[in-house]
Amino acid sequence: MRSARVVVLALLFALPGLSKAECQFYLKDGDRVVFYGDSITDQRLYTTFTETYAVTRFPKANLTFVHSGWGGDRVTGGGGGPIDLRLDRDVTAYKPTVVTIMLGMNDASYQPFRDTIFNTYAEGYRHMVEKLKADNPGVRLTLIKPSPYDDVTRKPKFEEGYNSVLIRYGDFVKDLASKSGVDFADLNTLVVDATKKAFESDPEGAVKLNPDRVHPGPGGQLLMAYALLKAWNAPSTVSYVAIDARNGKEAPTTTAAENAKVTDLAAADGSVRWEQLDEALPFPIDLKDGPTDLAVRSSDIVAGLDREVVKVVGLDADSYNLSIDGEVVGTFTKAQLAEGANLATLATPMAKQAAAVHQLTLKRAKAHNDRWRSFQVPNQSYAKTPGFAKALEGLDAFEGEILAEQRAAAQPKAHKFELKPKS
Repeated sequence: MRSARVVVLALLFALPGLSKAECQFYLKDGDRVVFYGDSITDQRLYTTFTETYAVTRFPKANLTFVHSGWGGDRVTGGGGGPIDLRLDRDVTAYKPTVVTIMLGMNDASYQPFRDTIFNTYAEGYRHMVEKLKADNPGVRLTLIKPSPYDDVTRKPKFEEGYNSVLIRYGDFVKDLASKSGVDFADLNTLVVDATKKAFESDPEGAVKLNPDRVHPGPGGQLLMAYALLKAWNAPSTVSYVAIDARNGKEAPTTTAAENAKVTDLAAADGSVRWEQLDEALPFPIDLKDGPTDLAVRSSDIVAGLDREVVKVVGLDADSYNLSIDGEVVGTFTKAQLAEGANLATLATPMAKQAAAVHQLTLKRAKAHNDRWRSFQVPNQSYAKTPGFAKALEGLDAFEGEILAEQRAAAQPKAHKFELKPKS
């Protein structure tokens, strides 16, 4: 099996030029997003990956996120109450502008397709869409084809497998989205395709993408986030800088700068130096986690979401060390730099900053979950008391403090770059 380092490095080079007209991202400044679903959403993995992408790629935008998954839920509701209560308390109360719904894993009852079971799902899903649209005028809904039951790395439990049932449910969801004039995302197909590819190269590792066949781990949920972000036209560009070093014959020049500002560009003693301030941070991907690394190697997620490219032509030496803020982050050949090197998966100061943002995303999401699941719901009988309202106000303020910290941490910083011939 090829090493993770070799495969990741293969993703860093030979990237085509970035388009200046990438599709407009689905989320807009001021959006309030509620992720609704069952235990797979309740894991707060694909949802927090999506939140971190949005916060790091659009650090100036005012975007807020609520993670309202509840284990065991169906279109009729579940442990958190019947569906109308769930929607009122856990969605509409937040005055969302965007709502995603992913249900189906439990609804299909882990058995071959049955018309009676499916009809309950179809009727309940239609009700959810109608109620959300009526209670939240102008809301943008994204209905999600359920994530897969893993029939790839282990034998199906019955003919054709349970995921084939989920696909049929998902096809209904797609049709309902079309008929209802709302949006749709497929969180099944891309994950299955990547799992098949992973299973071919690393059968044992592929099992860890979805350890219990139902609840994907971080690697599998990273793929789910990618599928949702693709459906939302997420731009791949973090930044793109192109420099002509002029072989030392003239002063170097910046020939392109997308989502970035280059200053203090100079060349001396065969080296090229500049200061760069990007408008975004890379999407943090933990390649030290084995299943996550496998997910990356089995998909095009880096090219699709994480292009932080530096391209330099007109260099003399055969290879160069790239330093950022005085620390070497990578070594590249002249040819690789001329093609364009993607820095997003390297241990750059920008990547470390983005990883810190993701930790704050997780912290903020947990603070809200504790407020909701550990206090609000269990103490609902006190809902009309002054103390209850005051406690919620305090918990909301605490979450707001973490949110402010997350947003501050997501603001890009200027960094000093140097390309120096490797001795």
